Amino acid sequence: AAPLNRKSKIESRKSPFLTHPVFNAHHSETEMLRYLRRLESRDLSLCHSMIPLGSCTMKLNATAEMFPISWPEFSRMHPFAPNDQTTGYRDMCDQLESWLAEITGFAAVSLQPNAGSQGEYAGLLAIRGYHAARNQAARNICLIPTSAHGTNPASAVMAGFRVVPVKCLEVGDIDLVDLRAKADQHSKDLAALMVTYPSTHGVFETTIREICEIVHEHGGQVYMDGANMNAQVGLCRPGDIGADVCHLNLHKTFCIPHGGGGPGVGPIGVAEHLVEFLPGLPSLNPQPSTLNSAHPVSAAPYGSASILTISWMYIRMMGGAGLTKATEVAILSANYIAKRLDPHFPVLFQGKRGLVAHECILDLRPCKSADIEVEDVAKRLMDYGFHAPTVSWPVPGTIMIEPTESESKNELDRFCDAMIAIHREIEAIRAGQLDRTNNPLKNAPHTAAQVSADRWDYPYTREQAAYPASWLREQKFWPSVARIDGVYGDRNLFCTCPPM
Repeated sequence: AAPLNRKSKIESRKSPFLTHPVFNAHHSETEMLRYLRRLESRDLSLCHSMIPLGSCTMKLNATAEMFPISWPEFSRMHPFAPNDQTTGYRDMCDQLESWLAEITGFAAVSLQPNAGSQGEYAGLLAIRGYHAARNQAARNICLIPTSAHGTNPASAVMAGFRVVPVKCLEVGDIDLVDLRAKADQHSKDLAALMVTYPSTHGVFETTIREICEIVHEHGGQVYMDGANMNAQVGLCRPGDIGADVCHLNLHKTFCIPHGGGGPGVGPIGVAEHLVEFLPGLPSLNPQPSTLNSAHPVSAAPYGSASILTISWMYIRMMGGAGLTKATEVAILSANYIAKRLDPHFPVLFQGKRGLVAHECILDLRPCKSADIEVEDVAKRLMDYGFHAPTVSWPVPGTIMIEPTESESKNELDRFCDAMIAIHREIEAIRAGQLDRTNNPLKNAPHTAAQVSADRWDYPYTREQAAYPASWLREQKFWPSVARIDGVYGDRNLFCTCPPM
């Protein structure tokens, strides 16, 4: 064969590249530093205020937990480095697996899944493998409550199951009558139930053990979604409750940062009878004989191995008592917010004792009588310096708030004060004191460019627009853009970048 002419290959490229101005505008390290800082300044983060996103667990990621990811002993380790070069790393992973197994009450844990959704997929594959090994491969029905995370039915379908929805009661709990009926109807082909605990509605379902028993009576397995594990750690364990498999979100409960879309780690814990069906180890050798009986779900043996040190550090520094205390404070904080805001925005779901778990759902649908939508409240919170809670999920017209254990009472009060002030603004609209279509909520958020412009055409003051609370005088986060047409944006893709 003729030798490859590498020079000619390089010279053959005629198309332009790196034409975006960002690649040609910064010619010194200080210019690049300032450019990155400008980008950072546009992002509201935990440095500014609490991030109350429900079902997201935006807790503090302590600096001490982050240090090891920069150490070359971890950051330069190849996923398939020889075992004699990775002894310490594998010991750390083994120890993390054992800690997570103890926390969840399971026999074994696999760190391989790269995200919560991938953990769901791996857990359901383990259930499918278990049924197949018992000559019951025909079991293909997966029961899923209508309140479940959207990834649940998606993962079930990907794993080869047919989804059958289970109704929920008006109070948010799973309808046991409907669950029994569906379990009876599909008894011969029932594979699994996917259930979230505490529920997606933010309450501890007192019937969770009975739910597990119903499924087991019909030969099914119970998959517990661990998205809300921040309300369980140290207080109860999925394995003790009756779950057969559960995924964890290390990027939520165990402090790996997940702002900006990643990175995620979704390990799964399983009961003794499912251990052999955990994901197999990937290999550089493509021969099937080198793989375990269960196929891997990730391209690397430990998935996102380079960031596992964060969760190891978190658990090691907290200890058992610290983890339990964190859970208790997270639940206490959610209930404090629920009690303070309930007179203004009703808490939609509460347990039998009038309490919530680690998050609460506020009903904003009554605001429609003042022509105010949930989006208006979310945008107005930006003027008060807060990121909006989770909007219109799992119930349209509501917001879900999860304060986590990281916030002080002062910060919780500041958020509650902002919400109460917004409620007063809504009441002013309802009373005719503010215009129904041209008011601080409908026009929120207000940018610095708007407030400082010579022209001001709104029927309320600039101070009311940008400084509705006293604390904003000391520290004000300015939104970089004003209200956009979200529906139009969803339907019409528009790129602000110069042509590539």
